Formats: sequence, C-alpha cells, structure tokens
Amino acid sequence: MIAQLFLIGFIVCTIIQLAMWWGLFSRLAFYKTPENTGPPADTLVTDEEKPVSIVICARNEAHNLAKFLPRILSQNYRLYEVIVVNDNSTDTTAEVLIQHTINCPYLRIIHIHNKYEYDSQAGKKKVLAEGIKAARHNVLLLTDADCEIASDNWLRKMQGSIQGDKQIVLGYSPYIRYPGCLNLFIRYETIYTAVQYFSFALAKMPYMGVGRNLAYEKRLFELAGGFKQHEHIASGDDDLFINQVSTQKNVNINIDPESFVFSEPKQSWKSYFRQKARHMTTGREYKLQHKILLGLLSSSHFGHYLLGGLVLMAQGSANVVIILYLIRMISLIILYGRILKKLRDPSMLIWIPLLDAAFVLFYVVFAPFLMTGKRNQWT
Repeated sequence: MIAQLFLIGFIVCTIIQLAMWWGLFSRLAFYKTPENTGPPADTLVTDEEKPVSIVICARNEAHNLAKFLPRILSQNYRLYEVIVVNDNSTDTTAEVLIQHTINCPYLRIIHIHNKYEYDSQAGKKKVLAEGIKAARHNVLLLTDADCEIASDNWLRKMQGSIQGDKQIVLGYSPYIRYPGCLNLFIRYETIYTAVQYFSFALAKMPYMGVGRNLAYEKRLFELAGGFKQHEHIASGDDDLFINQVSTQKNVNINIDPESFVFSEPKQSWKSYFRQKARHMTTGREYKLQHKILLGLLSSSHFGHYLLGGLVLMAQGSANVVIILYLIRMISLIILYGRILKKLRDPSMLIWIPLLDAAFVLFYVVFAPFLMTGKRNQWT
C-alpha cells in the first residue's frame, strides 16, 4: 500500500515536471532572438536610440572598476551617461573613478559617506535609489562593478529591447567558466534560474530579473514609489522590484550574446552558500501566483527523485519508475540542448543528468531561507 502511494506520487510529480518543461520552458528553447535589436550603429540619432543612464553601485571595488569600467565607458552608442554610486568605500575606489572622469565627461560620480552605513535595513536599495534619482535619462541600465560586459554593443542591444509598451528588459548574466565542481554547479544553477525567469516572461508571467543585467524606465520606478514596497528587506532591488512592477505586456527579454554580462563566481562552497542564503530570502515576497508555480516546480522536481527512489527501495514498480525517469530526462536533454546553445554553454549538456539530480540537495539546503533568515549586506 505504501509503495503504491509512493508510485502515485512519483507519477504525479513526473507529469507536473513534463508539463512545466514542455508547456513553459520550451518557450525559451524554441525562442527566436530578433535579428535586429536596436538601431544600426552608423545611423543618426533617432527616437529609436533613446538616451540611457547606466547606474552602477560600488563599495570597495577599485580593482574591478579599473578592470571593467573602461569597456562600459566605450560603448558603441551616442547618448548615454554612466553613474557610479561610491558607497562608503575605504579603498581607492574614489581615486580610480576620478581618474576615469578626465577623459570621460559622461561619467558621473556620487559619493556617499556614512549616509547608510549604519542603516541595517538599507542594503543596496537606498544606494541604488540615489543613482536612479540622479539619472538624467528615462532609460536605466543596471549592472554591478564586478561585472564584465560581453561587447561594445551591450548598451545598444539592451536599449533596443525597450520599445512600444516594453518598459523592462531582462538580460542574461552568466558566470565565468572555471574548472571544478563548484563552478559547474554555480553555472548550472544560474542557467536553470534563467530558464525559469525567461520562460515565465515569455509566457506573460514575468516574476524577476537579475540586477547584473537589467534595464527599465525611470518613470516606472518613480510611479512604483521606488523600492518603498519592500524597503524593509535588504535584498530584492532586482527581483522584488520586477515582481512588483512587471505586467503581462511590459517585459521583454534579451539573450543576444552581445548583451551578456559576465560575473566572477564564488570560489568556495562557504561563500556560495552565504550568497544564495541572502538571495533566497526574497522568494517569500513574490506574488502569490509566482510562489505557487515556483513551489510546484521545485516540489515536483524534489518529489520526482525522492518518491522514485522510495518506490525502488520498496521494490515496487521499477519499470514504471525507469520509463518515466527516461521520458523526463530525454525531454530535459532535448530542451536543454537548444537552450544551452542560445546561452552559449553547450558543453554543460553532458552533465545535465547528474546536475538535475544533484539539484535536489539545493532544495534541502536552501528551502529554510524561503521562510526564515535575514541578510543585511548587499553585493
């Protein structure tokens, strides 16, 4: 009797998983990237080439700014400014920024000295809000000081996706590839998260974005009252804000490789754990429909492996478990095969069966942070 209940639960979880992958995530797998995003580089300034304010928050980022800021300052675009909010840095961040202003008058620096240093609930939000407030242009493009943009056309590609009623653009921010199991898992988790928020957006149910590569209109920020709705939570300047202001019609995605923004991954399991624990605290604040769908996705994924394993341990219907496992895994390989090509990481495909199973441990470790845990630092 118990084995039968396990089997029924396994079948239900597998069906839900197949419905999610073929009904929802296949939208990204078969998505066709628009061939022309943004106006041609050699055209005169037009309404299509809207002026843009790039906003970056930095705290003790002298090394990264020296390394990555020059490319942001040399974008293939005519009308833009770069605002760097220097938040209580104690290194040479100020000196590095001042040095760059010599040849870049469109680089603007906002220095914050102790303004939010002791505000335990401020996080990154109040610092970012200062930069947005100072922005002269309606289109805002956000990234972080420790990020490396993929090309000189990053700004052009992202801005070009804000058109018509599209006020928000969700970009892709992969982690740099290094040897090792930790790096492989971080890249996989990032891709799996991207599969979710891109696919939800394509299904007209947008629920989050990643602040390392995100664009939206300033007037949308102002109409929403900034981060006021969730200012009591340190994290969430990207996902909670997008969850709040996104609609069925106002979100676009951009997975053009020239629009990618690369980030340095954590180098230890401990630092990765701390990062994810901080980020996971925002999920409980999502809209109800998003929490239900994401909960259904994670619980069915977990149940697929747990209940399938229990059926086998109970010496139940092994053939059914094996057949449904293979059907689901073949589906994942087919869809991931297309998605990984779009996200420029096809070599990961051979690891999908192992990583998909290992991800069950991710739920076990981090699920408690969906309900409890407070984090005050920002990254």
